[in-house]
Amino acid sequence: MTLNFFFKRIETQYQNELPFVVYRKPNENQVNALLQLTNDLHFTSDFSEKGFVFSPFDATEKTVLIPLDNSESLHIDSTAIEDFIDHKKRKKGYQSKENLQEKQQHIHLIKKGIEAISNNQFKKVVLSRREIVTVSESNPIFILKNLLKTYASAFVYCWYHPKIGLWLGATPETLIKIQGNQFSIMALAGTQNYKNTLDVVWQDKEKQEQQFVTDFIIDNLKPSVENFRISDVETVKAGNLLHLKTMISARLKSDSNLKEIVSVLHPTPAVCGLPKQDTKQFILENEPYDRTFYTGFLGELNMETKLESRSAKRNIENRAYTINRKSTRLYVNLRCMQLKNAEAIIYVGGGITKHSDPEREWEETVSKSLVIKNVL
Repeated sequence: MTLNFFFKRIETQYQNELPFVVYRKPNENQVNALLQLTNDLHFTSDFSEKGFVFSPFDATEKTVLIPLDNSESLHIDSTAIEDFIDHKKRKKGYQSKENLQEKQQHIHLIKKGIEAISNNQFKKVVLSRREIVTVSESNPIFILKNLLKTYASAFVYCWYHPKIGLWLGATPETLIKIQGNQFSIMALAGTQNYKNTLDVVWQDKEKQEQQFVTDFIIDNLKPSVENFRISDVETVKAGNLLHLKTMISARLKSDSNLKEIVSVLHPTPAVCGLPKQDTKQFILENEPYDRTFYTGFLGELNMETKLESRSAKRNIENRAYTINRKSTRLYVNLRCMQLKNAEAIIYVGGGITKHSDPEREWEETVSKSLVIKNVL
């Protein structure tokens, strides 16, 4: 299959108003697509299904499923994606102006969050905003190609359902990865602009924010996993930004339940706050819009992957063989946008602690918005 045929097949699916998802996992070349055969709206019941899930921030709402058994599956290598980007169109970009009222509104929200922390209502809260820009190129395939070319280390996707809408993104954050009984999760928090080096100084605010996420994950996973392994904290680059990252791995217990694991983790302090219920309620009551799928999660659910291994039994020559294992890879829906006609609704936010400076927090959201704006 050629890249040209692959993208034309996706475009036909979109024109026919049929659900689909196109995605590429971090640091991989293969682009995957699931094209649903009907326009029915499917949901998960207990996370035992196979397919691609798209879940909202509010965990009380249903998780949308593109089921594997009701979809056509396509795969293509993306190494030649540069050849399919029209650089003349690329120069058109978008129209956006800093809205002083929006800035004042968001800074007021941040101050309200800091005040609540000072009053011991919670330790950290993640507050967000959305920015609406007019785009000159509203074809999602055009934007998807630019995302694929620009953000090789992110989970890049384009998701569409005619009854819900069209979303695209390039998220740096893994929620969970399960391969057989091996489990891993990323604790990602803290943000600063990338200035050509990873050797940077992190302030107490960012260090504390990242430790909150790590501690929350470990405490909540203890009933479901064993043999924890926790990496050192490292600085990682995601687009034009730097973050603090810790990798936590473990082995699933035999009686662990994926639905319960997702339920206790989502939303994590990296996108909600700590304690979870108190900060979630604060967000729902005070943010001036509905996040819907921003800071939710998305990815492969119980899909089979092929692993290459080798036989080393006595008297048998070493031979390569393939093992099929059930795999789940879910990613937090950050650095994303919703496309509606000629408008891109861009979602950005940041973690607020007692050390937060409202003006700097605003500037952080401006930097994060460039991840999407750079490909429009």
